[in-house]
Amino acid sequence: MDVNDWRVIVTVLSFITFIGIWVWAWSKKNQQRFEEAARLPFQSE
Repeated sequence: MDVNDWRVIVTVLSFITFIGIWVWAWSKKNQQRFEEAARLPFQSE
């Protein structure tokens, strides 16, 4: 394998990882948990 083949493989894997994280972050089942985390700095004890 050539070094350019490795660069292509790493780029594709990085893109797939990015898309996976993006889908996870915008999924409906995580929405409530993220909204609660977003309100944490404004809660006083």
